[in-house]
Amino acid sequence: MKPFRDTWLVFQRQMLLVRRTPIRLVIGITQPIAYLLLFAPLLKPALAPMGATSYADAYRIYVPGLLVVLVLLSGLFTGFGLLAELRAGIIERSRVTPMSRFALLLGRALSEVATLMGQAVLITLLAIPFGLTVSIGPLLLAYLMLALMGLMASALSYAVALVIRSPAALGPLMNTVSQPLALLSGVLLPLALAPHWLVSIARWNPFYWATNGTRALFAGHVDDPSVWQGMLVIIVLTVLAVLWSTRLFAQRVR
Repeated sequence: MKPFRDTWLVFQRQMLLVRRTPIRLVIGITQPIAYLLLFAPLLKPALAPMGATSYADAYRIYVPGLLVVLVLLSGLFTGFGLLAELRAGIIERSRVTPMSRFALLLGRALSEVATLMGQAVLITLLAIPFGLTVSIGPLLLAYLMLALMGLMASALSYAVALVIRSPAALGPLMNTVSQPLALLSGVLLPLALAPHWLVSIARWNPFYWATNGTRALFAGHVDDPSVWQGMLVIIVLTVLAVLWSTRLFAQRVR
């Protein structure tokens, strides 16, 4: 039980920091809201080949992709916070305590996930007046998939930050990686509209499967094969990412 208690304590501390800096939440949600309000209304004619005959259909296709890109981009940049705490000596002071090393990292990652999920809920609520309709059961399952994606992205970002140890290098690297991952996930427009060669490349991207699964859930198709395929891919990669980042944390933070 001690690792769970330690994780909860670290999570509480990180959430306290989030509450003390609300501007961080505002900045993180501004761009997704801009896309929701200024870009999504243009999608009804663009998504007509996929059967989008109304704005409700267009938003059911677009909003899941927007949530995936929010989780992906925000999660991959959480390593900056870890580097800041390393420079300030906060991590070193925590390591001299009997607190679980696994909890020191997992508690931070879960606080990032909680923040991302709060933003995801807000975006979903803002899309409802535009015609978005989604059943509560599939929506909660979609949020679970998004939470796992956020945990995976945060763990990967922590691991890369521990390897690089340079904010100046971390930013360009994450930008270089995140943009192709997002575009090859079909977050802006479904890749069903793309040529075959692009879809073939996208199949190697785990976020492609997660995006398809999330879209199926928003459409209410819980039994769609893309749901369990996306969930399986994300669960496996999340476990691997958490184990890798925890191992690096134990080895490289003294």
